[in-house]
Amino acid sequence: MSQTITQSDNTKVTLTKSSDYRDSYANSVQVRLSIWDFFLVFGTVDTNTQPAPDHIQITNFQGIYLSPQQAKALQNVLTNNLAQYEKTFGAISLDASAQRFVVPSGPVH
Repeated sequence: MSQTITQSDNTKVTLTKSSDYRDSYANSVQVRLSIWDFFLVFGTVDTNTQPAPDHIQITNFQGIYLSPQQAKALQNVLTNNLAQYEKTFGAISLDASAQRFVVPSGPVH
């Protein structure tokens, strides 16, 4: 199945899903970076199955590499869409516990 979109400059973009395309839900995104690319790792946290109150288990299911240019483009798209969302539905507040996770930095493998 494909979908064609015409942009404001009349460029036509056709979107086609590959045979292994899937939609997934993530409530955890870890970001690693190197001089060449960004690596986004998507996963889920199930608060009902945590081993202990001070131990969080994240199950990662997909990693995506982005060039710095695509990472910047993603930032712009997210910034615009978040502003639109908040204008429509109100401010998004982050749980204080969401701020406590620190992912170790290092090279992308």
